[in-house]
Amino acid sequence: MAFFSEQGIATVLSTGDIVDGPVDPNRCISLLQDHNVLCVRGNHERWLLNNQTRHIPMAHTLEDLTPSSLDYLATLPVTRWIDIAGETILLCHGIDQQDMAKVWPGSDRMPAERNETLDHIIDEGRCQWLINGHLHFRTLLAFEGMTLLNAGTLTGSRWPGFMTLALERQQIDIYEFRDSKIEHLRQVSAAPEPIWKNTQSFDGQWDPLALASPLT
Repeated sequence: MAFFSEQGIATVLSTGDIVDGPVDPNRCISLLQDHNVLCVRGNHERWLLNNQTRHIPMAHTLEDLTPSSLDYLATLPVTRWIDIAGETILLCHGIDQQDMAKVWPGSDRMPAERNETLDHIIDEGRCQWLINGHLHFRTLLAFEGMTLLNAGTLTGSRWPGFMTLALERQQIDIYEFRDSKIEHLRQVSAAPEPIWKNTQSFDGQWDPLALASPLT
């Protein structure tokens, strides 16, 4: 959050999954509130509030959270529609109301995962951006009329970090956490040439490591 302030970042978005993991959820929630972060609910928040799936590693319990933290989680929306610089963003954890849905264009190791809900959103043309999480893997998927951006994860072993998106300059900057420091990895265009019409046209012809892998 200090870095965002220094960089003059006007709007900070979080795709959820605040709880469960090697952190203090109450401290995290306080930071989100103090800095007016626009956040949506992830499946881990849903699980916690329903006292479900508490067998997973590093799971938090209802007793771990303060009453104010629980109130915050209970009021988180599943989606947010945000207008910035003349463009509309759909912020969600999975795909729209489906907090565990994900899409994947296909690769040598993983078959394509398609989603009819996302196809409908693309066809409607209601947003230029869909920013989501859940996959925990940095992706930039260029569809005709809409771009899906997943910034990855803040913690874990799969290149933890974040992204900044400058809509006015159509520019994405990718950052990673290395040795407790923030390192700038690369800059890419926020207006790539569309690769797919929708998820039904996924064919695996893309480079899944283009955003995920470090420079070295």
